[in-house]
Amino acid sequence: MTGSDWLAAVGLLLLIEGVMPFAAPAIWRDGFRRMLELSDGQLRFIGAASMLGGVFLLMI
Repeated sequence: MTGSDWLAAVGLLLLIEGVMPFAAPAIWRDGFRRMLELSDGQLRFIGAASMLGGVFLLMI
């Protein structure tokens, strides 16, 4: 991967992360509030599942 690939990946990440707060801020805020109520173990599981999903998508 070159530097431009990394910049493209980060740009795509920021684009995807920004869609929900832009399109539906109230729903995003409610979801974020619910995530704050989760335990550390639950958040770690969500993070691990997200990382594994990302690795899977990169492999295909």
